Order: sequence, then structure tokens, then C-alpha cells
Amino acid sequence: MRRTRLLATLGPASDSDETIEALLDAGADCFRINMSHAKHEVARDTVRRIRRIAVGREYPVGILFDLTGPSIRTGTLETPYQLEKDDRVEFRTEDAEATLPISTTVNYGGLLEDVKVGNTLIVDNGTLIMKVESIADNHLVAVNNTPGELGSRRHINLPGTRLNLPAMTEKDRKDLDLAVECQADFVAGSFVRDAGHVRELRAAIQKLGGHAQIVSKLEDQEAIRNLDSIIEASDIIMVARGDLGIEVHIEELPILQRKIVKRCQEQGKRVIVATHMLESMISNPTPTRAEVTDVANAVFEEADVLMVSGETSIGKYPVECLEVLNRVARRIERSGGLGFAKNSTLQTDKQKTIRSAVQLADSMPGAIMAVFTRSGATAHYTALMRPRSPIFAFTPNEQVRRFLTLSRGVRSFCIDFENMPRLTIAKGIETLRQERDITPGTPVIVVSDTLQDDRAVNTILLEHA
Repeated sequence: MRRTRLLATLGPASDSDETIEALLDAGADCFRINMSHAKHEVARDTVRRIRRIAVGREYPVGILFDLTGPSIRTGTLETPYQLEKDDRVEFRTEDAEATLPISTTVNYGGLLEDVKVGNTLIVDNGTLIMKVESIADNHLVAVNNTPGELGSRRHINLPGTRLNLPAMTEKDRKDLDLAVECQADFVAGSFVRDAGHVRELRAAIQKLGGHAQIVSKLEDQEAIRNLDSIIEASDIIMVARGDLGIEVHIEELPILQRKIVKRCQEQGKRVIVATHMLESMISNPTPTRAEVTDVANAVFEEADVLMVSGETSIGKYPVECLEVLNRVARRIERSGGLGFAKNSTLQTDKQKTIRSAVQLADSMPGAIMAVFTRSGATAHYTALMRPRSPIFAFTPNEQVRRFLTLSRGVRSFCIDFENMPRLTIAKGIETLRQERDITPGTPVIVVSDTLQDDRAVNTILLEHA
């Protein structure tokens, strides 16, 4: 059973029912809808089709809405500019007239107040690198250092610059309305800079009556400075290596990835490694050897989730991409991991109980773990201990079951919980006998937070199938 979960982005290359089915068969656990590109009517229809296709499958399918976030972008151009080295480029507010032959608006008027002469502007994920030469009331001029094309709505990064952008834009709020309407399981906040951003997003979800868990995407230096508080406020962390790799020196990125993954596991939070996992498979049927090694390193680090973006949304080989991830993850998992979770700082009584259960399961060859949970927390904590034994979770709530699609190594079932915990446990073990063909006599380590006399009771039991 593969432990690492796979998160696939849907797009023009993968929006047919047949391809969604094939991606699930290839190993996808959850689908990402990128609201930077998806129109509302398309996203709404995509969610309906995912839910319909998921009916009757052995395991649930999660859905993640990825909000655009407070990004800075160039304006709409009639034709792209072909820039040469030392070309002077004007970035102006939307109400200003062009004063240079090469000129574009920006969607953030505060840019002129936030930057200083000499700051670096990185445009279109590093295609263009510029230095700010001068700043006026309604425009700035930058000198281009790298030949390339400047097109419409290209993203602008300012490494190391503190921007006074809002945590959520008006577009984000409209997209969040849709996410809650569609009962999204996860909502990703882009360009999360501090814990306040996470709290604002959570409050907005709750105000709309939603229950989605929050994925915080780490994409700039300020997020790294506030790493611990962001991890504490979030449900899941995403190492968004595209923008983060532009914001920091490229040689620092692998060190940051390992630091973030380790810190998440120590603090008991799930972590996604994303961007450029198998980038060459956008146009090629096989990955490079370096890409396979990159994927393998994320699995060695025991990241909960690997995410692909363009590979499955616009690429020529979306299904083949998932098959590669599946094969590599399965193989590397057999080699063991780096064991960051051994240094976990989780110290509550519940967490200590779960750690004892994991140690018991690991000491018994062939044992499996059966976790009974109402909120999903017990299953998440069990997974974060990185047991060698398979984890089977039981919950009476279908959305909680979908929350578990991004928990490493957890396979879940939805069953009604009885008033007596022993009856619920017996029902779960019987489900394993029927659904998973568990060998009679297999040791089953039971971890339960079921209610007894209106009290939550944390229990460890040794049963046999």
C-alpha cells in the first residue's frame, strides 16, 4: 500500500471523465482546482463530475481549491514585448499614461511605495530579471538584465521586499464562496506571509459555513521568517517551490524544503511538496533522471503529499505522470525514510497514547492499525508518527474521510458508530475482513477516541482479525 499521497491539478488536459477516472486508477488521492485559471462555471462542473465519479470507488477523493492570492501581475498587452538586455521598462498605475515605448500597468498601486531604487524585479518566474532605476508618483522604471518576452498578466516577484498586500483579494473572496458552495475539502491560501493570513482565511471559511481544512503555501522569504507560527495556525503546509525558488537563492531551496518538511513533522502538521516534480513530462512521455531523484528525495523525507501542476493540467501525458509518481513512491518507501517524526514535539496525553500504540504496532510483525475517529485528528496524529504498519481509519463522517486523503499512509472507511465503543470496534474489524481480506489472526492495534457516557475516551486495544 503506497503511503505517500498524490495530489493532481486538473485543467484542459485532464478535464474529461475518462481522464479523471484514469488519474484515479493511476493513484491520484485528491484533485486540485487552480482558481488562478478556472472559471466558476467550469470549476463547479468539475467538482460535480469528480463527486459522481468517486461514488462506488474503494476510497474517497479529496478536492482542493487553490486561491490566487495577493499576487502582483502585469497588465493586458495587445502584443508581447520582446525585451533585450538594458531595455528600460515602465510599470505604471492603471490610471497613468505611458511615457516609455515599453510600458505596462500593474494591478497593485502600492508597488511604488513598497519598492526602492536598486530592488530586483523578477517577472514571469525568472524569464526576466530587472533592477529598479527610478520611482515617480505613478510609475517606476526598471532596467532589464535578461533578454526575453514580457507578456500579459505575468507574475512579478520582489525577493526580500516587504509588500503591504491584503491577505485576501476580492477575487479570493468570490472564489472562496464557490469553494464552500462546492463543499471543498481543502482550501489553499497563496502567498501566505504570516499566521494572521491563515486566521483570516479560516474565519472567512467559517463565516460562510464551510469546514475546509487550510493549506498554507510558502512562497516568499517573509513566510520563511514566520515559519513556525504559520505551521501552528495551518492544517497543512505546502512547499511551493516555484515562487519560493525565485524568492531565495536557488542553492538554498533544497535546504529550505528539508527544513520545512522536518519542522512540520516535528510540530505534527502535514506537508505537501509541490512544483516542478516532473516538469519535463508536460511535453515528454518519460521524466528526466534528475526529476525521479527529486521525487525520491521528497519520499525519503516522508512528505505526506506530492503535488503536480502543469504536468496533469496542461501536459500531454497526465496519466503517465501519475503512474511514474506512484511507481517511484512505492519503490522508495520500501527503502525507509529519514525519520524526522521521531523528534516530534507532540506532548498531549492523546498524542502520547497514540505514540505508544504506534510503538506497539511496530514491535509486532505483520500488525495493522485500526483508528476510530470522529474528527480525523486521531488518524492524522497516528500517520504523523510514521508507523511501519498500515493505518485503516474509521469515521462516521464522509467529509472527515475525505480530509484523510492527504494523510500519509491512511486508508479510510465510513461506518456508523455505535453507542458502545466495543461494538464499533467489532464493526470496523469485520469491515477489514470483508473489504481488505485481512488474514485471520492478524494483530490489530486499535486506537480509539470514541465517546463513552458523553466522554471522549482514548483507548489502545490489541485485537486479532
